[in-house]
Amino acid sequence: MKFELQNVTRRFGRNVAVDTVNIAIPQGQMVGVIGRSGAGKSTMLRMINRLIDPSEGAILFGDTDVSKLKGKALRDWQRDCAMIFQQFNLVPRLDVLTNVLLGRLNHRSTVKSLMNVFTREERIMAIAALERLGIEQTALQKAGTLSGGQQQRVAIARALMQDPKMVLADEPIASLDPLNAKVVMDALRDINEREGITVITNLHTLDTARTYCERIIGMAHGRVVFDGNPRELTAAAVQEIYGSDKDGAGIDETMTSTSINTGKLAGNPGRKPAGIAPLVEAEAATP
Repeated sequence: MKFELQNVTRRFGRNVAVDTVNIAIPQGQMVGVIGRSGAGKSTMLRMINRLIDPSEGAILFGDTDVSKLKGKALRDWQRDCAMIFQQFNLVPRLDVLTNVLLGRLNHRSTVKSLMNVFTREERIMAIAALERLGIEQTALQKAGTLSGGQQQRVAIARALMQDPKMVLADEPIASLDPLNAKVVMDALRDINEREGITVITNLHTLDTARTYCERIIGMAHGRVVFDGNPRELTAAAVQEIYGSDKDGAGIDETMTSTSINTGKLAGNPGRKPAGIAPLVEAEAATP
């Protein structure tokens, strides 16, 4: 189903954080959103998930006007539109398996949720999600004992448990080292490729957006100023998105590089691997 933002605006007092954004995304695209801090990227994702409401405009998913949902219908949308945060949003004192199982809460009755009763099938699903992310050995560890990269993979496994129709990732690799950044981005691309789920991710690194995303949206001052494929992201487009430095020079792309070693993929942004089974190999091979 097509997803659309129609003239979406968000104001905070006199400040316009997102300004009349119009975007149409077909099912199954992997979209990277780039721009300076304060460009409106996170605000846009939070409106899509309805963590905050738009001041104006409509958010549509197929025939559903997401911007008007309330009550159970809104909770169902937030289940179907999984959100992955930069800060992971895990419960540190709970073990990893329980954190992943929390992704099933919107599929369950209130009584079962309050009693924290999960079925055998749900536990099998959770272990399978952890195995897919290559961290099944951490299932009984407290989430707070894991590294940042491992915690982000737990957050992705929890999102998979929601059985989502769309995945939103708000700067999922901003606090990670290059090796873990690659593992997390490989995981998001695998979800997009294997399930055909639309993935929209905010990124602060141009090389990552070029490598992993088939479509890039650039934002500046709350507006969309670029919308195209990685090959169309020219130096002129980058300057329109990021502007110039204090001396009037254009941005140096190496300033935004994560130094992710993606080999030949860097020269072929449209290429998608069949899956992320070689995650462990990728970790071992990445310098």
